[in-house]
Amino acid sequence: MKHGTRKPLTSNLPVDKSHFINREFNPNHATFVHRFFMEKFIVSARKYRPQAFDTVVGQNHITTTLKNAIKSGQLAHAFLFCGPRGVGKTTCARILAKTINCENVTAEGEACNECHSCRSFNEGTSMNIHELDAASNNSVDDIRSLAEQVRFSPQAGKYKVYIIDEVHMLSTQAFNAFLKTLEEPPPYAIFILATTEKHKILPTILSRCQIFDFKRITLQDTVDHLQGIANKEQIHAEETALQLIAQKSEGCMRDALSILDKIVSFTNGEVNYSNTIEHLNILDADYYFKLTDCMLNQDLSGAMLLYNDIDRKGFEGDMVLNGFAEFLRNLLVCKDERVAGLLEVVESFRQRFVETAKKTDTGFLVSALNILNEAEISYRLARNKRLHVELILIKLCYLKQALELSLSGNDLSKIKLIDAVKTVNFRAIVPMAQKPQPKKEAESTRLLIESPGTPPVKKAPEPVAIQSPEVPATKATRVEDPPPVSTKKIGSLDAIRKKISIENGLQIPVDQPLTEVTLKKGWQQFILELKKQQNPAWQSFEVAELVIKEAHIFEAIAHNRINHKFLEFERKQASAFLKSALENQQLQLIVKLVETKTTQVQTDIPLSSKEQYLKIIEQYPLIKELKDRLRLELDY
Repeated sequence: MKHGTRKPLTSNLPVDKSHFINREFNPNHATFVHRFFMEKFIVSARKYRPQAFDTVVGQNHITTTLKNAIKSGQLAHAFLFCGPRGVGKTTCARILAKTINCENVTAEGEACNECHSCRSFNEGTSMNIHELDAASNNSVDDIRSLAEQVRFSPQAGKYKVYIIDEVHMLSTQAFNAFLKTLEEPPPYAIFILATTEKHKILPTILSRCQIFDFKRITLQDTVDHLQGIANKEQIHAEETALQLIAQKSEGCMRDALSILDKIVSFTNGEVNYSNTIEHLNILDADYYFKLTDCMLNQDLSGAMLLYNDIDRKGFEGDMVLNGFAEFLRNLLVCKDERVAGLLEVVESFRQRFVETAKKTDTGFLVSALNILNEAEISYRLARNKRLHVELILIKLCYLKQALELSLSGNDLSKIKLIDAVKTVNFRAIVPMAQKPQPKKEAESTRLLIESPGTPPVKKAPEPVAIQSPEVPATKATRVEDPPPVSTKKIGSLDAIRKKISIENGLQIPVDQPLTEVTLKKGWQQFILELKKQQNPAWQSFEVAELVIKEAHIFEAIAHNRINHKFLEFERKQASAFLKSALENQQLQLIVKLVETKTTQVQTDIPLSSKEQYLKIIEQYPLIKELKDRLRLELDY
C-alpha cells in the first residue's frame, strides 16, 4: 500500500457486522463527539433554575405570600415584581403562572409537575402563558395587540397569564394604553410585571398592582446554593472560593452561577481560592494586610515594594485604591462587635481582620478612608496614575505620625514643662507704723502710676533692715521694705522719670519741645532722604499740610487718596526719623485725609425756542402784544 493512502476498516471485518460497512475512519470524529456534547451543555443558571417556590433562594417573604394567596384563592389581577437583577423576579413569575394553572395543587401551594398543564409548561408548549419583553416591544401597537389577545378566554386551564419583563421600558403612551386593560381585566387574565427600576413606572400603574419587593440574596445563601450545585455536578469547590464568587456577584444569583461556570471551565473542575482570585482578577487580601502593617510601622519602603509587585501583576491603580478602601472599611466594622455582621469577607480571613482591627486606631482608619475616597475621585484627572497612587501611599505611611502630632495639642505642647511647680518663699512681714500719706498726693501718685503711657522702669532697690521700736530686731523680723516715698508733691510724669533716673544713676534725654519751625525743618530733611532713596513718596510729603495738635502730636493732612496712601505707607519711617532729628521720643505722627471739594463750572447751555421767546418778550413787551392782536400760534 502506498504511503499516504488509507485502508478501509471494513476490508477484514466479518459480513454479519454490517453496521461497520461503508464507514471509514473519520479524523474529525473526536471533534464531532465534542461538538455533540457541547450542544447538550446548558448553563447552570438555566439548568438549575427553580421550578417550585421552595427552591427559590433568599426570597422566602415573597414565596410564602404567593403560596398562601394560591391556597386561599385570593389572587390579585396584577402583580409587580421589582428588585435587583438576577434575584428571581421572572422565575417567581413563571412558577406562579404554572402553579395557578396546575390541576392538582398540593396542600403547600406548589404545582404537582405531573398534570398536563405542568408538563406543557415545563416543555414550553403551554398556551396559557405569554411572555413579553418590554425592552424590544415598548410601542403603543404592541400593547394594543396584547389587549386584543386578552379578550380570548383560555382553551385549557383557569387563567391566562401575561408576564411583561422590563416593564419600565414602556413608553408613556404605551403605559396610558395599558391602563384600562390593567385596571379592569377579564376574570381569567392575570398580569405579572417585572422591573429593576420601579421609580420609572407611572404612579397610575403602581396603584393598580400588588407590589412585591425582591431583596438581594445574602452571601451565605449564595454559598449554600453554589455548594449544592457543585455537589450535584461532582465539582470539588472550596468554601473560600465560593465565598469569593458570592462576594463578587453582589447578591445576584445569576451572576454567581455564570462565574462558577467560567471558573469550572478555566480550572477543569477544580475550584479553589488561588485560581478563583486569578480568574476574577481580584487582589488578594493578604496584600492589604501587609500594606496596613507597613503604614502602622511607617515603613514606606515596604509599601512601595508591595505596590510595585501589585502593579506588575496588572492591577490598575483605581482598583487598588477601591479595594484598599473596602479593606479599611471592614477593619472599621470589626472594631465594634455590634456591627460585625456587616463584615462580608472570606471566612478564613475573619479572625485576621479582628486581630488587625484591635491594633489599629479608629482615627487612623477614618482619616485613611477619607484620603482614599478623595484619591479615588481625583484618580481620573491624574496624568501620572502610578505617581498618584504612590503619593497616596506616602500620605498613609506618615498618617499615624501626623495624627500623633495633632493629638498632642496646640503649640503650647512644644514648650518644655517643668517636672513640678515650685512655690514662692515669702518672708514673714511684721506690721510697722507708717506715716499716713495726704489724700490728694496719694491720688495724684495713683493716677500717675496707672497711666497707660508711663514707660516701664526697671528698679532694683537694695533690701533694708528696719527695726521697729516696739519689737526687738531678730532674724524673723528682718524684712525687705521699699525705699520711703517722698512727701514732695510731684507735678508731672517728667518729674517722676527725672527722679527715678537720678536715684538709679541713669541719664534720660530730655524731649525738645515741638515747634512749627523745627517740625518743618525736620520734615524737609526727611523729604531729602526720600529723594536720595529715589522714593516717589517725596512728592506726597512735600504737598502735605502739617498741623501741630498737641505738645508731642502733629498731623500730616493729604488732600487726595493717592497722597494719603504714600503718607500712610512711609509713616513709620518718617516717625522714626523725626524722633531722632527733633530729639523728641514722644513724637506722634497722624496721617489724615481731607478731600477738597471740586466746584463744577456751569457751562452755557443753548436756550430752547420757548426760552428764547420768553426772554425776548421780557425785553420787548410789544412783541407779545403784536402776537396777541394777530392771534398768532407759535410753534415751539
